[in-house]
Amino acid sequence: MRSIPARRRTWAAAALTTALVAATTTGAAGVAPAPHDDLGPEIAAIMNKPGYEHAQWGLLEVDDATGRIVHSQYPDQFFIPGSTAKLISVSGAWHALGGDHRFTTPVQAVGERQGTALNGSLVVVAQGDLTLGGRTAPDGSVSYTPIDHTYANDVPGATLTPEDPLAGLDMIAQQVRQSGITEVRGNVAVDSRLFTSFPELDPSPTPLIVNDNVIDLLTTATAPGRAAQLSWRPQVAPYQVDSTVRTVAAGGPTDISVSASPDGTRISLSGTIAADAQPTLRISPVQDPAAFGRTALIEALARAGVTVAAPPTGPNPTGVVPDSYDGTQRVAAYVSPVYAEYAKLIFKVSHNLGANLAICLMAVTAGSHRCEDGFPVLDDFLRGAGIDPTQAQLLDGRGGNPVDRVTPRVESELLHYWQGTPDATRFREAQPILGVDGLLAFVCDGCPDCPGRGKVWAKTGTVAGFDALNRRIAVGADTIGGYLDAGHGRLHTFYLAVNGASTPDIDGVIQIGDDLARIAGLLQEQAAARGGA
Repeated sequence: MRSIPARRRTWAAAALTTALVAATTTGAAGVAPAPHDDLGPEIAAIMNKPGYEHAQWGLLEVDDATGRIVHSQYPDQFFIPGSTAKLISVSGAWHALGGDHRFTTPVQAVGERQGTALNGSLVVVAQGDLTLGGRTAPDGSVSYTPIDHTYANDVPGATLTPEDPLAGLDMIAQQVRQSGITEVRGNVAVDSRLFTSFPELDPSPTPLIVNDNVIDLLTTATAPGRAAQLSWRPQVAPYQVDSTVRTVAAGGPTDISVSASPDGTRISLSGTIAADAQPTLRISPVQDPAAFGRTALIEALARAGVTVAAPPTGPNPTGVVPDSYDGTQRVAAYVSPVYAEYAKLIFKVSHNLGANLAICLMAVTAGSHRCEDGFPVLDDFLRGAGIDPTQAQLLDGRGGNPVDRVTPRVESELLHYWQGTPDATRFREAQPILGVDGLLAFVCDGCPDCPGRGKVWAKTGTVAGFDALNRRIAVGADTIGGYLDAGHGRLHTFYLAVNGASTPDIDGVIQIGDDLARIAGLLQEQAAARGGA
């Protein structure tokens, strides 16, 4: 792991899911006495480790079948949630859309057909599909890795899924060709009128998303002293990538930086990679997703045998997008996996773009084109579920805004709500599984008797930033919430949070996350030992 630079830096991690928020806490410092806080010596020892001297802990564990409170520590106090806020935002979208909802992204032929030629333009009507086929496995599931590529610039170990990020566009292009069109005499455009984001949604959702709106840049070591090997995807004009990264001796530094032109189309990598290092991934953002998607589709059409008269690069030509599609012909459509698969992706890897997109999708279900109108939909969902929405504060979907707060109770009540629905198992299994997958895949590494392995399903979150005064990492929050296998077919819901911890470096941030995961595992063992009682 890289140590934190002396300059101020915010860590956004897949294993951490970091957001730049002031490392503040609410309430008294330290592990203050509270009802039902007899957690046992192992958990108490973790909570009293160095780095937690000024921290505030919160906990609520409830027997889901009986409602009995097992452990309770400041359950009604606000805590910075980090990415456990995604439990709320994605729940709202799941409820509004339905777990089996599929996004259908159509392509309309605007103009007259003359034999195999279209005297007009093709328009992709963007529908807010998070992956557009770029992660869809042969069985229809959505692929993910323990550390997602969207975190590659911040956390070592990010990897790529095997799928082609342009797969959905290739399928669309093939359908256009199968419709009988071989020539488009006009243009290709993206209709992005579905919704408009707002600044607090960062990363900003867009109606058309290809490869999470990033370019993947993979550097592989060669021989010491030689140029490293570079591969990148998706390769779409006019994007160009160059690299001056050199391979250094085994054990040497792997330190790769990425820079780009203002429009994002000229990308440069520099630095070093150790000869014994694993391939190292970086990403660069796509500045204009609509223009990028348009060009990517024109190139896909060419591969499918369809020519387009208009230049392939340049701005998205919104002028050819009609006011209405009445009288136009649908010549292609990409149909996504079910939304529950997207929710699983968001939960397993803490997908920030997908969580923010959930806010926009809720707005669309209410007939709005303004993403901020998703929050009233979320409010209605919570109230309908019997949950007091004033127990949470949100200004985004990912849990990265300084406004964001939750109580342990609101998270516990939400987790309980899902267990009373037909999607109970699907929602629970969409969470990372301790020691098995997602953000919790590695927490049992090197621990043969890891408590709770395979028996804790939980979303995690971290908020951390550089403390310039003390030259260390301030961990505003580390959180985990989900379900414990209490034995005999019973489940406990739990939510655990610590605000205001500190640590010397990024390795310590990861250790804090491991501490919370270990506490969760110990709580699971305690619950199972009691037979769920």
